[in-house]
Amino acid sequence: MHTQTAVRTDQFHRFVPVPRNPSPPTTHALDGASEREPLAQSMHLMGAVMSYPRNAEIFGDNEPAEYLYKVIGGAVRTYKILSDGRRQIGGFYLPGDIFGFQFAEEHTFSAEAITDAKVLVIKRSALTALAGCDAAVARQLFALTSCELRRMQDRVLLLIKSAQQRVASFLLEMADRAAAGNVVELPMSRQDIADYLGLTIETVSRTLRCLESSAAIEVPSSRRIVLRNRSALNRLNS
Repeated sequence: MHTQTAVRTDQFHRFVPVPRNPSPPTTHALDGASEREPLAQSMHLMGAVMSYPRNAEIFGDNEPAEYLYKVIGGAVRTYKILSDGRRQIGGFYLPGDIFGFQFAEEHTFSAEAITDAKVLVIKRSALTALAGCDAAVARQLFALTSCELRRMQDRVLLLIKSAQQRVASFLLEMADRAAAGNVVELPMSRQDIADYLGLTIETVSRTLRCLESSAAIEVPSSRRIVLRNRSALNRLNS
């Protein structure tokens, strides 16, 4: 399988190599029961693993939405630069997450690596064709698309909540996605979190200090947060 460092150029995204006879996926990419499912197997067999350095663009706003992407290692953010110059982050994607679902012919957000990242890239048309003759793959694609739509709806509701509710919701979400349970290792910066929650970085920092002083969380470092009282966070989030 082709693996290369993808430094962003105008030509890169239009020429993603998809080998006809790929080598077997690496062991770490197949860990977990989900990797034995039909969609995951097909993506690894039909796709190509690309390496992106920190802050490298994976695709741009308004580019053709020709591919789907699965995070193998590292972390990815999607974002949009608003007319007033502010950045709005649409989502964070961690190992195992699939992104690039688009309900139009062009991307409405850009995507870039938060950390050095490895991403499995596969043509949407190849998966669509496979889904047409494999009911199991079709069901999984439908379920993933539904989850992405639900995530977008939840995000709209999140942005009308108070600052404390937004931060509590974010921490609970990240904890649910973390392997370490109540210990959350954040790959993203405070500015990323602020741009995701529609807050200023000062408001995010102040809210975290408030939650820490109330013993709901502990903040050993800027990138590590320990949830000490999930019930309190859930009450804030309700």
